[in-house]
Amino acid sequence: MGAPGKPLDRRSPFFIGLLAAAGVVVTVALVEVILAASDALLLIGIAFFLAVGLEPVTARLARRVPRALATAVVVAAGLAVLGGAVAAAAVPLADQVAQLQDGAPRYLTLLRDHSSLLGRANDTFGLEAAVRSVRLSEVAKSAAGLLVDAVIVVVLATYFVADFPRVRTALYRLAPRSRRPRVILIGDAVFRKVGAYLVGNVVVSLIAGAATFAWLWAFGVPYPLVLAVLVAVLDLVPVVGSVAAGAGTSLLAFTVSAPVGLATLGFFVGYRVVEDYVLLPKIVGRAVRIPALVTVVAVLLGFELLGVVGAFVAVPVAAAVLLVVREVAVHRLDRA
Repeated sequence: MGAPGKPLDRRSPFFIGLLAAAGVVVTVALVEVILAASDALLLIGIAFFLAVGLEPVTARLARRVPRALATAVVVAAGLAVLGGAVAAAAVPLADQVAQLQDGAPRYLTLLRDHSSLLGRANDTFGLEAAVRSVRLSEVAKSAAGLLVDAVIVVVLATYFVADFPRVRTALYRLAPRSRRPRVILIGDAVFRKVGAYLVGNVVVSLIAGAATFAWLWAFGVPYPLVLAVLVAVLDLVPVVGSVAAGAGTSLLAFTVSAPVGLATLGFFVGYRVVEDYVLLPKIVGRAVRIPALVTVVAVLLGFELLGVVGAFVAVPVAAAVLLVVREVAVHRLDRA
């Protein structure tokens, strides 16, 4: 059949162009797959983030009982606490929501009164138009979708917590063997930062909700429980959440009287100072301490990329990035 020809020259322009075109096609296809599965990937990321936060408690319990039992106990305890809080607050919360609905005409009148504080705020920010743009059907649909996503996150987080040692080992084995010990040290430090931040942030948010409820109830501000729950949830988002919660609650406090509104505004400013300089350093500690400028920039970037979820995870992610930069990039620059 004749002598075989020369092998294909891999340095030929045709072969190089073929490889480059194939690389572009693979990259575009990969980006398309990531964009198509972005919602699912976001839920997986949230579940893994929660699993990292629950890992310290699960690991301590797993020293005494099997890992599966420890996982079941931790997840069941978390769901029981959440369910108990929701059940305890359901009845008064429903009553206050009904009262808020009954009082809607009064607040609508105040919004249209250009001489009142709410009226001037309505003229400036268009509050009435924003409220009217909200449709109950869309709210119900969003709530149903949020509930489904929450169930998916809980299931995924349970699996991640149960298999977290193997998942962590698999991630570490992606590093070359010569660098694996250092990767393990840096990775464990990152996991500790994320876990400390998650647990500490939840505790601080619960304190914010309890303090807000006590203040509003003492000064006779309407719907204290609804507002306290809103403050606790929004306080989970660094910087932006507490500011938005304080501003909205203070506006409602002005409907009682101007002194109560000003006092409530002062309360949120004072609590913000206490939270930043007392609660967070004591509860979270030095594990996730990063410069204030980096915190603000990280929250803004996280919110722009992933919305509320991005703002929530921005601080521990920024702390992890700073740790990696300090231990890898800066270390190499110092040795160069």
